[in-house]
Amino acid sequence: MADNFITPEGLKDLEAKLAEMEGEARAEIADRILVARGFGDLSENAEYHAAKDDQAHHETAILRLRAKIQDATVIDKVRSDGAIGFGSTVTFLDETSGKEQTFTLVASHEANPTDGKLSAESPMARALMGSSKGDKVSVALPSGQRPLTVVSVG
Repeated sequence: MADNFITPEGLKDLEAKLAEMEGEARAEIADRILVARGFGDLSENAEYHAAKDDQAHHETAILRLRAKIQDATVIDKVRSDGAIGFGSTVTFLDETSGKEQTFTLVASHEANPTDGKLSAESPMARALMGSSKGDKVSVALPSGQRPLTVVSVG
């Protein structure tokens, strides 16, 4: 997935993470640097250098997160044609196990299968993309092909 698609919920999560990183986490690192400066000679002060390294890594992470948020394309509507796409909630029947499962297709950083969120980049999601209710698809897995039937799309 070349585009940086994200759900509205995923964007809120990223913005909350950014706020925490720019606030509390940044302040904690600044406090560590201040305390370490009190230990004396900065040229041989391991605590100071470690805190400064952490600060540099933290600031880089903030810049990357800001860029990810800025470049995000929020998708808050499912396809109107009833086909499975990014943001769709799909229920399918695993023909091998006989088990029905329901997942919402989300960005990879939002994915959490135990919460019913499947990465749109996963093999299963890729196999389901473009399918509609009643369609049969096959997912290529290391253990072999797994046949699925789409039960519903929302």
